[in-house]
Amino acid sequence: MLGVMSRVPKIFLFLSLPLFVLDQVTKWWVVFRFEEPAGGRFNGTADDDIVVIDGFLWWTRVHNQGVAFGMGNGTSWAPFVFLGVLVAAIFMVVIFWRKGAFEGWTAKIAAALLLAGICGNLTDRLLQGFWLERVKDESFFERLSEGYVVDFVKVKLPGYEKIVPKSGGFFPSFNVADSCISVAAVFLFISAFRKEEKRLE
Repeated sequence: MLGVMSRVPKIFLFLSLPLFVLDQVTKWWVVFRFEEPAGGRFNGTADDDIVVIDGFLWWTRVHNQGVAFGMGNGTSWAPFVFLGVLVAAIFMVVIFWRKGAFEGWTAKIAAALLLAGICGNLTDRLLQGFWLERVKDESFFERLSEGYVVDFVKVKLPGYEKIVPKSGGFFPSFNVADSCISVAAVFLFISAFRKEEKRLE
């Protein structure tokens, strides 16, 4: 076991792993704190949101079987397609890492954040369906098909309702894993520009 751990890049141990744990701890707190959404998939909980910053930030519980902005919710294919996409994404990060594609600290941090975020949401899709009360007596395959990502961070952004009128100003709910992936995209963007600067020197 120690031999395997010693071969794992330190940035994955000291950045990816703590963020993955934080992601899972917060999601399981949400699952046990809030009532399971009624009426099937993709609904929010019937419990009142927890106000963190009045008028700006709340904790809630939303089930998402799709991807960003709930795309794919309500379809029979989404749970399996996006499960496969996440598994493939992990393999891609590992392969590109071994090939040295993540050069420099910004790219390495991006890779670690990507791994944390992907693993966090993959774990949800694999496990959360088995905790749903309404399918507790269903088959293994049916419960697996009910896998979803736990979204719980609810924010209201000034001016967002002008961009998406139906939103009421509320940005789509997200979680720690989503945040890791979003920040990773920024770091990858920065690292690409740094490579361009090196070429010009």
